[in-house]
Amino acid sequence: MTRIKTVFFCQTCGYQSAKWLGRCPACNEWNSLVEETLQSSQSGKGISIGKESGSIPISINKIETEQEERIKTEILEFDRVLGGGIVQGSLVLIGGDPGIGKSTLLLQVFDKLSKNNLKVLYVSGEESVTQTKIRGDRLGASSSSLYILAENYLEKIFEEIKKLKPQCLAIDSIQTVYTSMLESAPGSVGQLRECSARLMSLAKKNGLPTFLIGHVTKEGAIAGPKVLEHLVDTVLYFEGDSGHDYRILRAVKNRFGSTNEIGVFEMGESGLTEVINPSELFLAERSIGVAGSVVVPSMKGTRPILVEVQALVSPTSFGIPRRTTLGVDHNRVSLLAAVLEKKAGLSLINQDIFLNVAGGVKIDEPALDLGIASTIASSLLNKPIDPKTIVFGEVGLAGEVRGISRWEMRVNEAAKLGFKSCLIPNHSNNLSKFNPLIRIKGVESLKEAIEYLF
Repeated sequence: MTRIKTVFFCQTCGYQSAKWLGRCPACNEWNSLVEETLQSSQSGKGISIGKESGSIPISINKIETEQEERIKTEILEFDRVLGGGIVQGSLVLIGGDPGIGKSTLLLQVFDKLSKNNLKVLYVSGEESVTQTKIRGDRLGASSSSLYILAENYLEKIFEEIKKLKPQCLAIDSIQTVYTSMLESAPGSVGQLRECSARLMSLAKKNGLPTFLIGHVTKEGAIAGPKVLEHLVDTVLYFEGDSGHDYRILRAVKNRFGSTNEIGVFEMGESGLTEVINPSELFLAERSIGVAGSVVVPSMKGTRPILVEVQALVSPTSFGIPRRTTLGVDHNRVSLLAAVLEKKAGLSLINQDIFLNVAGGVKIDEPALDLGIASTIASSLLNKPIDPKTIVFGEVGLAGEVRGISRWEMRVNEAAKLGFKSCLIPNHSNNLSKFNPLIRIKGVESLKEAIEYLF
């Protein structure tokens, strides 16, 4: 006889408790435990991820590996973020805000795969097949190898997969799928964990690349227990600003590639379009000859991207000056403001500082330091920086400008876009003989950089 057991799960981290707790002892979240009913007869059933059952331990030196080719989607930005293409048997989780374009992106990817003679299955748990067809017509998805299934029941999905034998699978979304093994509602912690684990087992045993679309919470994290992100091979976030048409795809976890790459897309009437040169997009509406603006080259994986950093410095009306930032670390800006005041002699103690990376791009690398300090000084002194000059480098607490990695790629990208001058750390080698198309100036301190620019 099946024995029914009631437990409490944390919706944030998946912690399990026999009784309700106001605060989760694992992640310290308040009011995150919800009651669920489990059937103990299923609890002892394990999930194998190997292609064959009953596997035994084997020495790593005796394991034979096969170099499997990745599946190319022909969407270069998508392939770049995945690390060069789709890996056979991988489980990929895609998250993002509602309406950002997750379903649109995945439907376009599957349309490209189907046109390359791959049989793919797109399972929609939120839309009917007619609604998916209407969206497919708008995107130009018309391949006969692209199959659509409107289903939430996991066992039924497995039956159709067994019949169709697709070469790639998409679940939109994982929060709508449920299994009869559990009595809890779709989207609950238990359902998410069980359905994701069974889909992972399916992907690994059959070498079936599987994509899961996940909802996000109001804080921007993927809804459900954190174990969901630990379970999958790759976690992608699809980000964008409602005031702009472009979207950014970034990887926060990738077992088969780098997490530093980003893909840039532009949303239009016919779906998402790749942006091959993001630098031109981010600098397209840049104002020329305005104080408080500078261009900084940032590395996103193996690709340099030029972005505009803007600053507005104005006298404060409060006892404590404000430091408001968008796209950069708030603490980093406060630190650089203190260095500017102490080492460069600029008075910022009674000034509000508002800093923004134009286009909504988020940058967290130290190479942005010198650009941030320069644009703050430009706004304070009301003196514009030469619009054909780029600035980058790390700034220390002693006011020194430190060297950064891959400065050559940043300078080359600036030269391609027509920039004539570059202010960088003086610790890089062969500055004078590097690129004849751009003048390079090396500085050793923040004070020297401010004096050179103004």
